Amino acid sequence: MKEKIERLHSVYEKFEVAAAPYKKESVCSKGCSFCCREAGRIHITTLEGWVISQAIERLSRSRKVSLKKKLAADMKRRESGKPAPCPFLMKNRACMIYASRPFICRRMYSLKVCSKEQHPVVNRKVMNLADETILRLQRLDDTGYSGHLSYILFMLSTPAFLQTYLDGYFRPEEVQDFGNSHGMIINRMIAFDQTASNA
Repeated sequence: MKEKIERLHSVYEKFEVAAAPYKKESVCSKGCSFCCREAGRIHITTLEGWVISQAIERLSRSRKVSLKKKLAADMKRRESGKPAPCPFLMKNRACMIYASRPFICRRMYSLKVCSKEQHPVVNRKVMNLADETILRLQRLDDTGYSGHLSYILFMLSTPAFLQTYLDGYFRPEEVQDFGNSHGMIINRMIAFDQTASNA
């Protein structure tokens, strides 16, 4: 797992280097948080979820208790189709786990100030780079899944699933019902389909 996490950060870094020339005109600033409140589903891989779960373990006990409630509430809202701000967004509009944030957050920026009428404006080349990066992340996490943040963290909080995942086994039948009902993506299938279509 340590090696996979190192490779995960390498994928992040390569994206940042490639996207940097296009992000020079970004208007994003600390405390904006529009994307954290309005961007919709926060899709992550199970590998990113594992990194986030380790970051949660380093938080104070009171913050962990509060966060657990927020994640459960987020999951219920998502299941009923309602939008919700990111559970990791604090009152001061800072990210509670900024250093461990997933790629969906790292890819976001805007060339114009965002509002409900003006959603993020992103250079098309950066969008293409992001799509390629997501595929790399799914290939890296080839025994895992992709889905909304609170769904992935819920799966990782289930001992049986967590043990299967950490042992490196691929057993989608174990999460089939949850996966089907919560729109989970099997990384191996997506990566395989994309590779086949490019052949």
